Amino acid sequence: MSTRLRLRQLEALECVAETGSMTRAAEVLGISQPAVSRLLSDLASEVGFQLFDRRDGRLVPTQEARFLLPDIHRLLEMLDHIGEVSRNLTVRKAGHLRIACLPGFATSHLPEVLAHFLSDRPGVTATIEPDRPERILEWIVGEQYDFAITDNFDAHPAVTSQTIKIRSVCIMPEDHPLAARDVITPADLADEKIIHTRRDSGFYRELNEAFLSNGVEMTSIVEARQFTAACELVLRRVGLSVISELDAAGYVGRGLAFRTFAPSVPHRLALVRPVNKHPSMITLEFMEIFRDSLRAFEQA
Repeated sequence: MSTRLRLRQLEALECVAETGSMTRAAEVLGISQPAVSRLLSDLASEVGFQLFDRRDGRLVPTQEARFLLPDIHRLLEMLDHIGEVSRNLTVRKAGHLRIACLPGFATSHLPEVLAHFLSDRPGVTATIEPDRPERILEWIVGEQYDFAITDNFDAHPAVTSQTIKIRSVCIMPEDHPLAARDVITPADLADEKIIHTRRDSGFYRELNEAFLSNGVEMTSIVEARQFTAACELVLRRVGLSVISELDAAGYVGRGLAFRTFAPSVPHRLALVRPVNKHPSMITLEFMEIFRDSLRAFEQA
């Protein structure tokens, strides 16, 4: 007996068993009655036994056919489920997103964008994994994550990336005297204690150069990797800071003010994904939506 039974044969068997008639089964399946008869004849030849007996004008499954029907029903249900999942994937309603990000993004901006994205996609799930840029790059090169949000990114042959320049601002308590100004310069910060990112970061090097170019030496008080940590410290009046406007905006109405910083020192954010891992439609759509969420903060 061949094990290469055709799906249409199994559908015909189940439908005739349920309706008791080849004519009604043909109507349900949308094919002709002779076509149903041929499918069942071929199936009977394949399995090597009779499939139906006729009783009182109705087709009734034989004992052997009744034995097969539960498995056939489960198989057809499974195929229907696979078809539904496939349709959901096509319309971006199902799937799983694995997102790596800088620690600050795990608690600011990303959750809001992701929550909105998931709200009308009940079949989509997500993983968020925050870590330092070096670790994020390892994950993306190793194809462990679909998409990542990072900075301090240097080109890598196994990674495709898009760099976005986010405006930077000077942050201060709302009642600080500098809050009365529209633009803050290094000269305005000459007597202020500065909270800044790690000294080995590209952002710190550019910021320090901006100070030195204006004849001002930055007075360091705290070195912090995350901009959100800088915001919390400024709120506690430890010092002032120059950070991404994206992070500063999350503290509006919480006692923090921010003003334009000049000269411009943008925070270079990188959106990255593996080159050799074919992205799902869900991944591509989320990347596009996340990219759009940054436009309001992008440096012209």
